[in-house]
Amino acid sequence: MKRKSNGVLWRGLGNLMRRKQVDSFNVHVNSAEGHRHLAKRLSVVDLIAVGVGSTIGAGVYILIGTVAREDTGPALTISFLVAGIAAALSALCYAELACRCPSAGSAYHYAYICVGEGIAWLIGWALILEYTIGGSAVARGISPNLALLFGGEDKLPAFLARHTMPVLNIVVDPCAAIIVFVVTGLLCVGIKESTVAQTIVTTINVSALLFIIVAGGYLGFKTGWVGYELPSGYFPFGVNGVLAGSATVFFSYIGFDSVASTAEEVRNPQRDLPLGIGISLSLCCILYMLLSIVIVGLVPYYSLDPDIPISSAFASYGMQWAMYIISSGAVTALCAALMGSILPQPRILMAMARDGLLPLFFSDINERTQVPVKSTVVTGLFAAALAFFMDVSELAGMVSVGTLLAFTIVAVSVLILRYIPPNKVPLPSSIKESIDSTDLLSTGNTQEIEEENPQNLLDLSMISPHLLDKHESLDDALLEKDEKIEQRRRKVAGWNITLSCIGILVFASAASAEKLPNLLRLMLSGVGATFLLGALIKLSYMPQDDARHNFGHSGGFVCPFVPLLPLTCILINTYLLINLGAGTWIRVSVWLVIGSLVYLFYGRSHSSLVDVVYVPIACADKIHRPANSLA
Repeated sequence: MKRKSNGVLWRGLGNLMRRKQVDSFNVHVNSAEGHRHLAKRLSVVDLIAVGVGSTIGAGVYILIGTVAREDTGPALTISFLVAGIAAALSALCYAELACRCPSAGSAYHYAYICVGEGIAWLIGWALILEYTIGGSAVARGISPNLALLFGGEDKLPAFLARHTMPVLNIVVDPCAAIIVFVVTGLLCVGIKESTVAQTIVTTINVSALLFIIVAGGYLGFKTGWVGYELPSGYFPFGVNGVLAGSATVFFSYIGFDSVASTAEEVRNPQRDLPLGIGISLSLCCILYMLLSIVIVGLVPYYSLDPDIPISSAFASYGMQWAMYIISSGAVTALCAALMGSILPQPRILMAMARDGLLPLFFSDINERTQVPVKSTVVTGLFAAALAFFMDVSELAGMVSVGTLLAFTIVAVSVLILRYIPPNKVPLPSSIKESIDSTDLLSTGNTQEIEEENPQNLLDLSMISPHLLDKHESLDDALLEKDEKIEQRRRKVAGWNITLSCIGILVFASAASAEKLPNLLRLMLSGVGATFLLGALIKLSYMPQDDARHNFGHSGGFVCPFVPLLPLTCILINTYLLINLGAGTWIRVSVWLVIGSLVYLFYGRSHSSLVDVVYVPIACADKIHRPANSLA
């Protein structure tokens, strides 16, 4: 009985760790085989529009006032620079994986290839929450900004104005729901058409920001930049204030991951995806820094209105008319951000359905528009319902959890790709009936066919015994020795990656636990730092796996400074995750528990990897050809 229970436990863990191949839905037989590809119609310009539009939301029109007043003072620009550098670390990791694995699904897809099915499911489930709540929150913020253009909320047309339902005491927002439906319709028409619309809206938004920068710069030079001539100096809150401000404005850079979600629709992903991610993030950083230089220079930081900082800065110079341009920029920024929030989710749903973890309904691609229309409509309906009935501002922290978890797992995936890339590939169970022993071993390759999942063990007795050379040659002995050395290197690398992640978690937790005694915090921080630094040094001197050059699609961007850059990225994201607050984590935990139940009762048994066998990459092509010919 004990052995049986251990077997069940082992199989359960094996399910969580099973990994798919790059573009595996084309390689092995799965439940979604036969579905169409998304249309490859996006260029670098389209990707930049998606990235900038998804990143620059109306938050920047409000955020700079609060952060300048409470954290940074005139040093707000430095906070945006530090946050931009931190975001760039994740962007570089995304760029490499997007090039090597250019399929829909973004972080979910990378985690499924590099880490395993269990983690991939949780990341995909968290991203669904992120995009739904994020889109609803953005849509909910459009009507107040739109009301400013009409002269107040009481001037809005009745079908757009907010109303209170007296029985339920709920404030409904028809404007938010209508705009979600419009955006959903655009996304259903086609990826090229929707990106053209996003390019137009983003251009208006960027033009409004450029007006603010140019007009504010003119006023600043004319009046002498009074905001910088303060007795408290450039750093009134010190370096700690600048770092606290960086943690807050870091979330202004979230959105470039939407570019990675369109990877399957890019004409030349190896070239265009890194350019799209890099240029869009750089443009956002430059615009944020220029805007902050102007606004905190026009008036003293403590005079900024936390709700309408830009308008208040211009109003102090008698330029109330500028409010209309600023409000137009805020409305278009929200519309672009809404498109950027709804665009990735249908592709996440489609990728999960292709892998069998969700019903096939979500994987359907429309024959005419070549986009996942059904997934897009479902996404739009849920987002519109939330935006109409609920004020989701209290749930905004849950958006950050999904994003930071995705950023973290992408950085971990880069480490795995460099040091211990998957060396086995999943092939359909029909291979057991189609292996031709003579074909397999005709080149003298006697490498054992291995199996990661114990429930699908491939019986080596299928290979004819007389073909196995009982007298091992010198070359075979050397090959076996090299394989043992390589296995040892992979094991050491795997343990060091694990220890580095444990060290980061302990260090970040101790540094954030202000209620702990100082001595205990210091000890835990020391333990975490020791683990992290020891693993970093070991990985830095350890040779990376040569197989990384042939992993996935070659010829694209390569992330620099590995392992330092991914580990720094993991550290920053983990610190921010821990500091999101207990309330946010309780709400997210409820969602993740629901996701775990969905996986347990549906995804685990419907996964496309249920009946596959894992074989070494060296044998995969030789085995797969006859398997395909018989299929």
